[in-house]
Amino acid sequence: MFAKQYEVDDKHVDFQGVVDGLYYPFYMEWTRHAFMKESLGLDLEQEFKEGRTHMILEYKLNFRKSLKKGDHMEVTCKLMKNEKRNRVNFVQQITVNGDLCSEATFVATCFVNGRPTVPDVVVNAIEE
Repeated sequence: MFAKQYEVDDKHVDFQGVVDGLYYPFYMEWTRHAFMKESLGLDLEQEFKEGRTHMILEYKLNFRKSLKKGDHMEVTCKLMKNEKRNRVNFVQQITVNGDLCSEATFVATCFVNGRPTVPDVVVNAIEE
């Protein structure tokens, strides 16, 4: 499973001393993009320039424990099969010291000439 380490950005902390919920998807996005580039060799900017638009269609995010100022987190990412053949699921978690803070499933596709598809390199990386 792919993982990246981040420290909570103080600008993301709200008046309660916890990370505002809207930032969790950003940490996960950074990790997905790194996974695509580092593990699959897909540079999303280059993909776009070549006419392939990778897109999140929907996501479900569950909060388990708040991220707080100063937390060092691990954000994971793995690919799982979607019930539709032209989509893929990115399953992600944020943990701090092994404690689950949030988990999410992002449903994605890639549009080529207006048609949804999943690139072979992505299909081949799907975990069963």
